Amino acid sequence: MFGGVFSVPVNNPHLRKSGSRLIISNLGENDLKNSSMQLGTIAKLRSPLLLSSLKVALYVGGLYVCGKIGWESVMKMGQDTRELFFYETFLYYNPLLLITMMVWLWGVNLWVFSRTGVDYAAIFYLGPDHLSHKEIWKCARWMTTIILTSMTAYLYLYSHGDVSLAASQPIVLYLSAVIILIIPFDIFYMSSRYYLLWTFWRILFPVQTVSFSDFFLADILTSLSKVLSDLERSVCRMVHRQVATVAWFEADSVCGSHSAVIPLVLVLPYLFRLFQCIRQYKDSKDIANIWNAGKYLTAVPVIFLSALKYFIDQDTWTYSIQPAWILSGLANTFFSFFWDVLRDWDLSVFTRIFKFTKPNLCSHLLYGRRWVYVWVIGSNLVLRWTWTYKLSAHLRNNYITVFIITLLEIYRRFQWAFFRIENVWYKINNPKRTTSHQTNPVSLQNDNGGEQEKLLAHSHSLGV
Repeated sequence: MFGGVFSVPVNNPHLRKSGSRLIISNLGENDLKNSSMQLGTIAKLRSPLLLSSLKVALYVGGLYVCGKIGWESVMKMGQDTRELFFYETFLYYNPLLLITMMVWLWGVNLWVFSRTGVDYAAIFYLGPDHLSHKEIWKCARWMTTIILTSMTAYLYLYSHGDVSLAASQPIVLYLSAVIILIIPFDIFYMSSRYYLLWTFWRILFPVQTVSFSDFFLADILTSLSKVLSDLERSVCRMVHRQVATVAWFEADSVCGSHSAVIPLVLVLPYLFRLFQCIRQYKDSKDIANIWNAGKYLTAVPVIFLSALKYFIDQDTWTYSIQPAWILSGLANTFFSFFWDVLRDWDLSVFTRIFKFTKPNLCSHLLYGRRWVYVWVIGSNLVLRWTWTYKLSAHLRNNYITVFIITLLEIYRRFQWAFFRIENVWYKINNPKRTTSHQTNPVSLQNDNGGEQEKLLAHSHSLGV
């Protein structure tokens, strides 16, 4: 293995006895060169492996220590405040941990693309200094470490009576995250940070031509709508100085669970995609973009109807509003599901899944097995419905259930990304393949038939 280990016979004439040790002497020039090269290769192979194992051991050990200290701190609190304070802790750190999970999975996406030859850098208009999967995982490791350390300090300080210092932990963490994102120095992958911020800006104000990265990130934000809602509530409590207290825990308080701001934040990502679709239709005159806009429009009544539970009596909700909410949820679920399969993944009414008459790139590069497509389609349908069900008002305070459902939605988006990007890559590599709404490689990248060359030039001017 690794080319073999260098060894010399005991009776080799080049060896001489010196006490009880064997000393290599009079070796030829070629022998010395070959032996030094082999020993150097062995050292290079063993050193990174040992270093990686040590890093993994330290990382796992650090996570264990954080978990142990955090758990002991929670158990030290009184029974009457333990659950409320744990819920508050969960509120501050849950959204950041879920974002970190998305970063970890995005690194897995890039790793698979790099191993299978999918040039994601060309699809997203990334420059030569774009982040690889290793750098994405490095960012995710640091994010995980910092967030869990801050959460452990928060629990420990509060349980030991230092409330003011405990309250500063999530505030410092949130401020640090913002500073790292906007700091104007060439550190912490500045070009990639600015590319991300520029994409966010284009999502917030879709007045320019919509690029692939614009609506790809906006789609991810729809899966993180609950995370954005929790971020808003966390910042609200920080602004109103409610951190590290349990007195604020009133459903109808300024930052409580009955706040009217919650459905507004939940619906924002869907409105962003809705406006993007309208902009795409303006550029391409493709009616498919109007249908796509309708898909995101169906999410609006799902969110707002569930929020009415807190403002009307129970009988009105049960007999009038709840049936409308269920119908809206079913419409959004099936509309989104069929759009994923037929448009985002372009599986051509399951032809490639069950017959493979025209196997797509992903069937060769990633799996090559029919059951994978069956699993992706089936799980996508189920997880689409659970994500809609999560928006139900009666689950709002059941944070463990909502957390699990949000994790499942992040997983659904993770596997969606594989087939969405491979579909674009397949079309770029098959420019002669035409559909009713896409006829050239440039339009295939932004899925609207109207991407402008100035967008590419602008992306390169940012150095990303």
